[in-house]
Amino acid sequence: MSLAIACDHAGLTLKNAIVGFLVETRVPHEDLGTHSTESVDYPDYAARVGQAVAEGRARLGVLVCGTGIGMSIAANKFPRVMAALCTSPRMAVAARNHNNANVLVLAGAQLVLLARPERRIHQVGVALEEYLARGPFNAAWAEDR
Repeated sequence: MSLAIACDHAGLTLKNAIVGFLVETRVPHEDLGTHSTESVDYPDYAARVGQAVAEGRARLGVLVCGTGIGMSIAANKFPRVMAALCTSPRMAVAARNHNNANVLVLAGAQLVLLARPERRIHQVGVALEEYLARGPFNAAWAEDR
């Protein structure tokens, strides 16, 4: 099982924190960029993850952009991709278990709105941990819902 992750320039800080979490918890993953704060086009990075999931190279994906909206729209254009913008651990687990979402989309711009961005990064870590533990890797989609 693997996870593909990517972001645009607005999601770089959060993506890097998530990649650190994935390394620390030994979750197999591929970081598909971006790797700089230089302005990039978010659809290009949504396409990288969308394609990886659609082609079966990754079972799951994580995308981060400023609001998460653009990445969600772009990723959902790929066959077999169900991208869900989630703002809480509960939403992430529900998206997987009730809607068969296989791409988690997060809003990186929320980091700049906080006086203590490390608190938001911690919250996202908790959300991702919950998503991975109770969601896609260890629970089947509840098709009967």
